Amino acid sequence: MAQATRSWLFTPGTRPERFQKAREAGADVLIIDLEDAVAPDEKSKAREATLDYLKVPQTGPIGHAIRINGIDTPYGLADLQALIEQGSKPDFIVLPKTESADHLIILDRLLTRAGLDAQLVGLIESARGLSAVATIASATPRLSGLMLGAADMAADLGVGPGWEGLSYARGRLVAACAAAGVLPIDSPYFSVCDQQGLKDEIKRSVGLGFAAKAAIHPAQVEPINEALTPSEEEVAKARVILVENEKGVGVVDGQMIDEAVARKARRVLAAVGA
Repeated sequence: MAQATRSWLFTPGTRPERFQKAREAGADVLIIDLEDAVAPDEKSKAREATLDYLKVPQTGPIGHAIRINGIDTPYGLADLQALIEQGSKPDFIVLPKTESADHLIILDRLLTRAGLDAQLVGLIESARGLSAVATIASATPRLSGLMLGAADMAADLGVGPGWEGLSYARGRLVAACAAAGVLPIDSPYFSVCDQQGLKDEIKRSVGLGFAAKAAIHPAQVEPINEALTPSEEEVAKARVILVENEKGVGVVDGQMIDEAVARKARRVLAAVGA
């Protein structure tokens, strides 16, 4: 069974005492952040704590990701060097400010030469990155997904941080991910005390085609998982659809089954890690 990737919970690399608590929050993926959540004078300490934590074999269904610093910065180069030399093995590496397929290709080559099999997630958070998102989405087979960086994207586009101002960016990212067959991950909802606002945004995200959403607080994880988990009935129907699809064109519950319907069924099963 494949790993579920509905919810991605950010935790600062400067707070190693929170790593285990974040694991227990129910998120599918824990992202330990070495970039925005860490002040420059704490980068080295956060890097060391994160890599020490990931050296210990982790059990359970949760995946582990590191958001490194940009590879065009000294901090990012130090992150990569330490990751390669110390033998830590995250499941995912999140690359901030991904603006070119070349960024991912370079990172892919470095990891391959080091014998690391971590998947990549590109953060699309600038107008330049958005303009190249289709090329970025197909940069390398190591790319697992693309995540929207809403705060930086809004600032770069000169729009408000609300849904309307970023609806075009979201739609374009989802379309690029669909074409390339990678996971579209929506940005976190930043009002941590507004549960109804979170639920409303998740509903919009799912309606637009996002298959995952990031979180910045453990309390946000359960609503994300709930919204992105198909019901037992939906899963059962998806399995029947795929069985019929293998036979050619068929009918399920009065609906003609073609490849478009089958693709939707596969997404339902992927959402539960099947």
